[in-house]
Amino acid sequence: MEDSGGSGREIVVPISVFGHLRRELEKETGSLPATHALHAAGYASGQAASAAFTEGLARSVTSLPQEAFWARLRTFFARRGWGTLSPEPARLGVGFLTSTDWAEADAAEVDSDASCSFTSGFLAGLLSQVAGAPIAVLEVQCRTRGDACCRFAFGSEGVVHELYGQLLEGTDLDRALSVG
Repeated sequence: MEDSGGSGREIVVPISVFGHLRRELEKETGSLPATHALHAAGYASGQAASAAFTEGLARSVTSLPQEAFWARLRTFFARRGWGTLSPEPARLGVGFLTSTDWAEADAAEVDSDASCSFTSGFLAGLLSQVAGAPIAVLEVQCRTRGDACCRFAFGSEGVVHELYGQLLEGTDLDRALSVG
């Protein structure tokens, strides 16, 4: 059997794997280390998935018109069972991807500390690889926390880290995005 550690080979697992992984990692390491581990695993997985995302393109994915790029991203995730991902226009250098049916989230298990950490890492790894530059991703709403949707903010590392800092200080998301 060949080693497929870095290949584009994919498998299908039940979506419950995310909840099980998060809970087991939290039991073993604590909440913050579990979040970091899931994010790091997601990032590496997203980088590896970029080959499948760009497969079959006659030109660079970055040269696609915006609508074509977002359609490709939506299709990429939907075909793999992740859910529906919808882009929103950028505000102050921060774009958003929103989903009301995201696979990593479990709306039946409300946990105020939960988040789609693997997804945040996966999106950051995929978008960074495709863009050829670091892209940070921060989940600002999560169905597992009781929100109506999962909403991922993305942009340059500096802009997203600034947004995260403002949110940690208790600033409302809309207000944080209106400060320029």
